[in-house]
Amino acid sequence: MIVVFLSLFQPGSFILNFQAKEMIFDKLDEDGDGLVSLDELKGLLDKIGACTGLDELQSLVGKTSLDFIDFLFFYEAMLKKNYGEEIKEDSDVDNKLEDDLVEAFKVFDLNGDGFISCEELQKLLSRLGLWDEKEGSDCRNMIHMYDTNLDGVLDFEEFKNMMLLSNSEGIPNL
Repeated sequence: MIVVFLSLFQPGSFILNFQAKEMIFDKLDEDGDGLVSLDELKGLLDKIGACTGLDELQSLVGKTSLDFIDFLFFYEAMLKKNYGEEIKEDSDVDNKLEDDLVEAFKVFDLNGDGFISCEELQKLLSRLGLWDEKEGSDCRNMIHMYDTNLDGVLDFEEFKNMMLLSNSEGIPNL
C-alpha cells in the first residue's frame, strides 16, 4: 500500500482501483470526519515530495476540504495532469512506467544497495506514519510474497513484478 501513497500524484502514477482510493482517503482523513482537509492533503503531498503551499492547493481544489467524491475528482485531475494526452504510443507508456518504477524503487531502497529489506520498508512506513508495531512481521511477509529468489530482500526485478502483478490483479502493494 505504501507505493500507492508514493505514486498517487507522481507523473505516470499507477491507476488505482476504487478500493485503493477509498483506503487512501480513509488514511488521509486523520480526524475521521469524512472529509480530507487541505492540511491533511498537503501533509501527504509534502511526504511524497510534491510540496505546495496551502493557498496554491486551495486555488487548485477550490474549497477547504474534500469529501470522498471530491477526492476522486481531485485524483482524476492529477492523473490527467500527470499522464497527459501526449503519451500515445505503447512503447512510450512502457518506458515511462519503467522509469516510474525505478524512481519508486529508489524511494524504498534507503541505503542504495539495490535491494529493499524489511528494515528499509519498516523505516519508510514509519516515516509516513503507516507503521503499526503489531504488524511487525507483515514487512517480512510482504517481502517474502514477492521474493522469488528467496534471499529475504527485493531486487528491482522482483519489485517490478510485484508492482505489475499487484496493479493488474487488484492485489494491494507494499
